[in-house]
Amino acid sequence: MQVIETLAEGLKRELKVVIPAKDMEARMNERLAETKDKVRINGFRPGKVPFAHLKKMYGKSIMAELVNELVREKPTEILSERGEKSATQPEIAMTENEAEADKILNAEADFEFTLAYEIIPAIELKDVSGITVTREVVDIDEAEVTEQILKIAENARTYETKKGKAADGDRVTIDYLGKVDGEAFDGGKDEDAELVIGSNRFIPGFEEQLIGLKAGDEKVITVTFPAEYPAANLAGKEATFDITVKDVAAAAAVEINDDLATKLGLESADKLKEVVRGQIESQYGSMTRQKVKRQILDQLDELYQFDTPQRLVDAEFDNIWRQINTDLEQAGKTFADEDTTEEEARVEYRKLAERRVRLGLVLSEIGEKAGVQVTDEEMQRSLFEQLRQFPGQEKQIIDYFQKTPGAAASLRAPIFEEKVVDHLLSEVKVTDKTVSKEELMADDEEGASDTKKAAPKKKAAKAEAAEGEEAAAPKKKAPAKKKAADDSAE
Repeated sequence: MQVIETLAEGLKRELKVVIPAKDMEARMNERLAETKDKVRINGFRPGKVPFAHLKKMYGKSIMAELVNELVREKPTEILSERGEKSATQPEIAMTENEAEADKILNAEADFEFTLAYEIIPAIELKDVSGITVTREVVDIDEAEVTEQILKIAENARTYETKKGKAADGDRVTIDYLGKVDGEAFDGGKDEDAELVIGSNRFIPGFEEQLIGLKAGDEKVITVTFPAEYPAANLAGKEATFDITVKDVAAAAAVEINDDLATKLGLESADKLKEVVRGQIESQYGSMTRQKVKRQILDQLDELYQFDTPQRLVDAEFDNIWRQINTDLEQAGKTFADEDTTEEEARVEYRKLAERRVRLGLVLSEIGEKAGVQVTDEEMQRSLFEQLRQFPGQEKQIIDYFQKTPGAAASLRAPIFEEKVVDHLLSEVKVTDKTVSKEELMADDEEGASDTKKAAPKKKAAKAEAAEGEEAAAPKKKAPAKKKAADDSAE
């Protein structure tokens, strides 16, 4: 076999692979000899079929099998011998000329094919001891825990039917029929609907007009749908609702006690406080982690600058661009509404895609050198979380991850990335800083790099995924068959 490099430009490589016809014929003859005793041909005893006859009947089909095997197996072997890693699956090209192909199958011509791919650049790991991060932490006081418990209690509170008129905070049970220009519209009708006045569940102006009504009352109310209402056919329109009040109920007093805890499935009020405090700590901890991670990634971005495989960047950009356009469409907005143009947005999100790919490769290399592994137990927990999000679709999800190439990597990548971040946190300088919850939750827009301030500005958060900016690395190249992640790696 002869391997000739025909292109070496930046990260791009192209190879011409030539396997002489005589070698192909020798492989075919070996395969024919192996099948000689297995085939059954009328007129011949088993194992007594003349080789020439066997070759005439099965030679071309066996040669076709050999061709398929070679193009499937040789690229990996060749890249390994060259000490290269392909960023994506190499593109393989063979002759499309039927006459030439027929000669190859008859061992009358050399078998040639080309490999086109981009290599993953060699990354020399740098000292990260100079990286410093500030870890913002919030002290949770008793008042905040109590406030959260009261919100939970309000959702769990009971109501008792009362006589008289509905007041703010009462729960009314109503039938209603909505109309625009005198015609009923889809989704504008319900029966026995329960609504707490003041909950702001309905469009502005609706709930307030229920105050003063009592069971048995009927009323027509008029409201105007907000201009940004999701249903375009209703946005900004004036509508009327025919209302029939069927029940008015007053809310029971809210108290934090053992009875409330029991209603929520806990043994005591103290246990309820403990659980709520833990939830608050977890929420703040996630925000803290997000900001710490962004600081690490920003500084890694400054440390590492190298060319990135364009196919990976293209794929990552396509993912981001789809998300951005989906967000805009769902919001009913355009790039102009976000103070930018489509051209400017493309440039900025292209930078973001390049950053993600570069950081993904860096994290992958760091993790590999550090021996970071993702365990089967961690993978199972991740899969279980997927199943929890889609009840009733468990079988389809399991089938998807079992049968879809690369699907398991999508579970493994974020786990791997977080473990790499944990590893980095053990090597960089971390300083804790106590802040208020408002400071912790504040958008870190000023501290974000220009790359991450990609237009449309209001939609960048979705694409960056709570930094959240996932580092895109080659899925099949990361350690333990996982791909690395960045600002959320891949």
